[in-house]
Amino acid sequence: MKVLKYLLIRATLLLSLHGVSVAGADVRPAGDSLLFFRTKEAERLRERIRRQDPSIQRLAETIKKHAEVARKAGPWSVTFSRPPGVALSPNVFYSEGPYWWPDPQNPTGPYIRRDGERNPNRFTANDNDLGSMSKAVFRLGLASYCLDDAEAARRAAEIIRVWFIAPSTRMNPNLEYGQAIQGVTTGRGIGIIDTVPLIWAVQGLFFLQASGLWPAQDGAPVRDWVREYLKWLTSSKKGTDEKENGNNHSTWWSAQVAAYSLFLGDAATYDMTWQFFKDYLVPHQIRPDGSCPLEEARTRSLSYSAMNLNGFALLCRMGEVKGQDLWGLKAFGGASVLDAVRYLFPFVNDPGRWTKQQITGFDAGSVYFYALAGLATRDSGYLRQFESLPTHSDEPPMLMVRLLVAASE
Repeated sequence: MKVLKYLLIRATLLLSLHGVSVAGADVRPAGDSLLFFRTKEAERLRERIRRQDPSIQRLAETIKKHAEVARKAGPWSVTFSRPPGVALSPNVFYSEGPYWWPDPQNPTGPYIRRDGERNPNRFTANDNDLGSMSKAVFRLGLASYCLDDAEAARRAAEIIRVWFIAPSTRMNPNLEYGQAIQGVTTGRGIGIIDTVPLIWAVQGLFFLQASGLWPAQDGAPVRDWVREYLKWLTSSKKGTDEKENGNNHSTWWSAQVAAYSLFLGDAATYDMTWQFFKDYLVPHQIRPDGSCPLEEARTRSLSYSAMNLNGFALLCRMGEVKGQDLWGLKAFGGASVLDAVRYLFPFVNDPGRWTKQQITGFDAGSVYFYALAGLATRDSGYLRQFESLPTHSDEPPMLMVRLLVAASE
């Protein structure tokens, strides 16, 4: 029986290597893009790594090192850690709002908000596990594609099955209990920002598909999960609340919806996101001078302004890969994302010049919007600044940008 099972799995892998669908699930990527990468860019990177191009070997070693770490980690599941004292199904994702604290005047009463100050005692286990899972799938998918690493693909498949497929461990595809507040609410639409890391899991899935090493029978249930979550994001009350929130939450809702719809090949939902970008996101958030007042009103105004533009940059990059120029699109009122990039970039380069409220330090190593803008506009100043960072974060978006910069050389 074990031999037969092995032969069946081996046959599935061989068929998928040649683009053959098994069990009705086509796991090959559609179209000419791998989400943030044009297919030709990704193929060029892979070819340079295969022929051991000296100019890209440092990145190749980083991909290999990250995959080795990811192979030894996980798997993760929302069922592994449950919030104390909260009666929920074991498959429900649960998180608590970061800026909510016990009221000193009423310690057993509803929590109160302290903007920009994170409560270290809140429940974060599901958040942390989702982030770790997404990072691992990104790293393993990248290694399976760029390094032809079958072991990375096998481990990625195991991690994916635990989080998305297996009934006993899968996450329910909704965020009804995201960013709860003790004594106030069991969940808010604003909690949808907690699933932003899934964008990087999806990028990993694109690479995994393109490698031909992902078992074909896993494709359909993962797509079903993403499809259910996308439906919830775009039709539920909490999803609508997040879409219409107005600030960076609307931006990151859009980035998620765009990424998931591209993974599914859902053109209608992607087009809706593009229209929302043009009609609402840019004119509602960005002023003609490039400022984003809703972010500047926060206690960590520089951090939130940069984080918001990271989301805008990902939307623009997805559009760019699809042949759309969202960077320079002038919305009603005359503002564009490039205006916002030009406005904020000097402060990323020199945060000491920022005069608005910023109650914590500013992490320039998590900012990449200007590098993506530099790639789109061929602005060498933006790219030189990114390449001059003393250390590069190993988080998926920063590695992705480094790969894209390399692909443009």
